[in-house]
Amino acid sequence: MTEAYIYDAVRTPRGKGRKDGALHEVTSVRLSATVLNSLKDRNGLDGHAVEDVIWGNVTQVKEQGGCLARTAVLASDLDESIPGLAINRFCASGMEAVNLAANQVKGGAGDAYIAGGVEMMGRVAMGSDGAAVAVDPTVAMDQYFVPQGISADIIATEYGFSRDQADALAVESQRRAKAAWDDNRFDKSIIAVNDVNGLPILDYDEYMRPQTDMQSLGALKASFAEMGQVMPGFDKIALMKYPHLEAINHIHHAGNSSGIVDGSAGVLIGNEEFGKKYGLKPRARIRQTCKIGTDPTIMLTGPVPATQKILADSGMTIGDIDLFEVNEAFASVVMRFQQAFDVDPALVNVNGGSIAMGHPLGATGAIIIGTLLDELERSDKEVGLATLCIASGMGAATIIERV
Repeated sequence: MTEAYIYDAVRTPRGKGRKDGALHEVTSVRLSATVLNSLKDRNGLDGHAVEDVIWGNVTQVKEQGGCLARTAVLASDLDESIPGLAINRFCASGMEAVNLAANQVKGGAGDAYIAGGVEMMGRVAMGSDGAAVAVDPTVAMDQYFVPQGISADIIATEYGFSRDQADALAVESQRRAKAAWDDNRFDKSIIAVNDVNGLPILDYDEYMRPQTDMQSLGALKASFAEMGQVMPGFDKIALMKYPHLEAINHIHHAGNSSGIVDGSAGVLIGNEEFGKKYGLKPRARIRQTCKIGTDPTIMLTGPVPATQKILADSGMTIGDIDLFEVNEAFASVVMRFQQAFDVDPALVNVNGGSIAMGHPLGATGAIIIGTLLDELERSDKEVGLATLCIASGMGAATIIERV
């Protein structure tokens, strides 16, 4: 089978996903076009250089609706002969875009693709598309639907994680993110977002709070206790599904959960012939991809079975992986991954994660693949695994190997 290589990976800085965020006046289309143009310019692409642009975004309404991928191509400097495909696998949309592109290349359906995603969470509110799994009682009741924050607290309860453990992970994420920025570890992939005059709007991850410590986090109120215990009482639904639990331990809050941000990322994927045509050197090959369904109530445990599956499919063991990127949707997600595989925390999210820098839903999967590749190169390691939990009970993973 043809190999699929990563030739380049870029991302925008992540802006606070609110009205005073630096990227709030930038549309989803424009931010996506910024990423597409960067990949075009950095790699000297011309004409119908890639077979397709596969673009993830989760809340596909308003400016993020109507096949945003194609609109982004038309708004960019890419040739109009390049089509676009908008996809949604919730938080793994950006990763799924990369995985789809890689498997298309491996199967011979085109020499190259641009894959990635975008989410402008400050402009298009999360959940504003009215997902049936949450709002249709004929589905929600049968599946024991609870919001993701409750699911994260169920994980903490089921697997014995404390508030202090979650807060410590969050403090470490902030510390690592600041250290990475101070050490210019993102320089290879970060592209500044400029205004119409070419002046920078944002050139750093503005959500970071490096001053965070255990004391400041300890002062925060658990975010999901009220909706769990009072109205609408989701804890009762959780306990109906999991009667062996006496009560739900609510440990998550804004400081140990992923941040609401705006951002975009893209990855250039192609076969060997594509690289030769444009004089590009491959940075890594996409060795294996996978996706899997899981329990939709606890919902966020997907990185564990996804990792088990991708290792089995590739004939590898956890010891064959040098570095891990596990999306920090909530602290308990990462802690459960580390617990399940007895992984050294020093190898997981080396440069911080979404707790520190934010989680632009449709883009994060592509972001962590690029971050993983950058760190493999910086630390001179060979093999990395990236994985995310996904709403409605799914997981996805990608294994990359430097070449």
